Amino acid sequence: MDLHEAIAARHSVRQYLNKPLGDEEAAALEQLILEYNRESGLHIQLVRDEPRAFDGRMAHYGNFTNVTSYFALVGKKGPDTEEKIGYWGEKLVLEAQRLGLNTCWVALTYKKIPGAFTVEKGEKLYLVISLGYGATQGKARSSKSAEILGGVTDDSPEWYKKGIEAAMLAPTAINQQKFRFERKGDTVTAKALFGTPQTKIDLGIVKCHFEIGAGYKF
Repeated sequence: MDLHEAIAARHSVRQYLNKPLGDEEAAALEQLILEYNRESGLHIQLVRDEPRAFDGRMAHYGNFTNVTSYFALVGKKGPDTEEKIGYWGEKLVLEAQRLGLNTCWVALTYKKIPGAFTVEKGEKLYLVISLGYGATQGKARSSKSAEILGGVTDDSPEWYKKGIEAAMLAPTAINQQKFRFERKGDTVTAKALFGTPQTKIDLGIVKCHFEIGAGYKF
């Protein structure tokens, strides 16, 4: 499975098999986290065999079951950190999909467990991403049109169309898709619109998808 196939196959999954994360998969993800943290300056961590974060009332309200592994998305407080969290977190999501794993971005329905991960001075935990072997592969969500999200027309270049198609498949908070892309020649800009508190994180996620689909680098 390449990254384009991972984008098409990935859906949010909240129910997992009662099966611990495999050592080979964990080692591959740990290596990616090391590389991504080095490049981004983030402090993302893989948490394994820790069932308490998703064993409370809020997790049950969110319909999570058998979650014992997750990514803790930690970074320094700053104006650009949320977008970085979205971008690099989604890169991990897609790589996890390639490894045969399933994921779900989680903003509220989990508990912060002391000692499960490290938050240094000046840092904060922004979100977590549940991780495991899905009881199902999830299902596709509806999407706004390519015209609305990116001003796509019949005359738009193919690379831009493919980028917007990939962005349309990106997960966003409550599936609101509060983002817009604009193209002027070969230059693309993307912005977050007013919406949930996670819109800047969503922007990083959709930019990750666009880059893969279009072969473009912001």
